[in-house]
Amino acid sequence: MPRLTHSQLYLQRLGYDSPPPPTLQTLQALQLRHVCTFAFESLSTLLRAAVPIDLPSIEQKVLLEGRGGYCFELNHLFLALLQELGFDARGLTGWVVMGGPPDARTGRTHRLSLVTLDGVRYVTDVGFGGMVPSSPLQLDTEAVQATAHEPYRLTFNGADYTLWTQVGEEWRGLYVFDLQVQADMDYLIGNWYVSTHPASVFVGQLKAARLAPGKRYTLNNANYALHSLDQPSEKRVIESADELMRLLHETFGIRLPAHPQLRETLAGLVLAHSQAS
Repeated sequence: MPRLTHSQLYLQRLGYDSPPPPTLQTLQALQLRHVCTFAFESLSTLLRAAVPIDLPSIEQKVLLEGRGGYCFELNHLFLALLQELGFDARGLTGWVVMGGPPDARTGRTHRLSLVTLDGVRYVTDVGFGGMVPSSPLQLDTEAVQATAHEPYRLTFNGADYTLWTQVGEEWRGLYVFDLQVQADMDYLIGNWYVSTHPASVFVGQLKAARLAPGKRYTLNNANYALHSLDQPSEKRVIESADELMRLLHETFGIRLPAHPQLRETLAGLVLAHSQAS
């Protein structure tokens, strides 16, 4: 398993001066800090740029260039950190059902991790966009589980697990996964589809998300929303490329790449939204 080159910098970004012990309390703190620090973002696929998912490339992008990433990047990086800290952890894949029927088989386009602590199994995920859980979830219970944000629960049908979250009074299925051992090639195939296939919801599209205590910031092309646990959501349409760039930097904490087509591409998103509405 490749090791992190910049683990000290990574821990510092997460608020640690020295490596914390591999405990449940540490896992809970790391996951919450991670989703509040490193944005989920798809600028690379918006710009139709390559998305390498080897560990050195992810470290370069996220830790050194000030970017975020999506599940095949963020959860790979997080798993490497957990393993370096001494956690018993490995990668899993699943298929996204959010917005559709929970029994849909959509292909393995999501990556997450399994952690075992004192014989208890947990799933941890820092790369599921605006609906990412902010706390690890016990695998072997169907009880509702509190997190630092909304309640979640897992169900098991004898073969697959489904992750659900409560939105208002409704439970919504997010993704389905199993415990099948994954090879590096499995992640490469999923990432290839997500980053290059014309049917991928990421290719040519801008998605970003970051959490804060009691809040979720989300961006879907030109549609920005702030969801709070204790008050109604605030939604607005972004009306210029400059406003989008400022939002990505100031709200989502992303250092924008020096790409020659970035401003033009963002302006195209704004124009497309205004023409469609």
